[in-house]
Order: sequence, then structure tokens, then C-alpha cells
Amino acid sequence: MLVSASKKSSKNTTMYSPAQLAYAGDAVYEMLVRSYIIKNNDINVNKMHRLTVKFVKAKAQAYIVSKLDNELTDEEKTIVKRGRNAKVTSSPKNAELMDYRYATGFEALVGYLYLNDELDRLMELFDKIIEIIEKDEEHENN
Repeated sequence: MLVSASKKSSKNTTMYSPAQLAYAGDAVYEMLVRSYIIKNNDINVNKMHRLTVKFVKAKAQAYIVSKLDNELTDEEKTIVKRGRNAKVTSSPKNAELMDYRYATGFEALVGYLYLNDELDRLMELFDKIIEIIEKDEEHENN
């Protein structure tokens, strides 16, 4: 049974493993990206999928978390570090190991913020992510 994130859980978010935080964060981040793409692009589903992949692939997430470093609180940096340093139980597909580790740290942060009901902070960071991606696309197109 699914439980709303807004309902208080009996489990403190600091009790979740980095893998659990990343598991939740992966789904939340992909949903944010998909929502953003649908609302801001009048393109077919195939193009939407390709654009989504640009945001969610490990290399992009590793890049994003590096660009967000100055924006993160010490607590958020600790969550990223815990996720990055978590034991890897599977080998990354189509990604370098370090990108995969930083992407896991990024997803752990997203999961942490979501499960901790820090949705305003999550959306604040997501707005910064959009700025980062748009700035890089602008740079690539010039």
C-alpha cells in the first residue's frame, strides 16, 4: 500500500539507508523532470523521453550535484556524501563509476528532501537544476 509522503512516518528519515533514499529520490526526480517537460514542451512522447534522459542519466545528475554544491546546506552535503559513498551492489549501466556514485548521492538528497517533507526546498533546488540545464543548453547552442 502506498502512503502519502505528507503523512508522518514512524521512521525518521535519518534511519533510511542511502540506497533507500536514492530509490525514492530516483522516482521523485524523474517525476519532477517529466512534469516539467510535459508542461514546457509541445513535442511528441519520443522526444519527451530523449529530453528526460538528458536530465536523469547518471552523468547529468553527477554534473548537476557538482553545480549545486555551493547551494547546499551542510546537512544536504552530508546526505549527498552518504549516498555517494554507499556500497554499490550493482554495476552501473552506461555510466562511469564515479558519475554513478555522485548520481546516487544526488538521488539520495532528493529522496531525503521528499521523505522529510521539505518540498519547498526540493522545488527550490529543482528550479536551480532547470537553470543549470537551460544555461548549458544555451551554451551548447552558441
